[in-house]
Amino acid sequence: MKFVKLTKKFHVEEDGAVTVDWVVLTAAVVGLSVAAFTMVKSGTKSLTTSISNQLASQGINTTF
Repeated sequence: MKFVKLTKKFHVEEDGAVTVDWVVLTAAVVGLSVAAFTMVKSGTKSLTTSISNQLASQGINTTF
């Protein structure tokens, strides 16, 4: 009889299901964050290279 009660209690409990949901949602957020970071990283790298080249080509006039 104890096994039947344990089985019914296990079937009714939802704590484990909620934990699984949170784990899946957290993994999705982390995955999207990594993807966004990768896109931003490649865009900023080309932008900083362009800015660096522009600044390096500028001359400084020290006389009036």
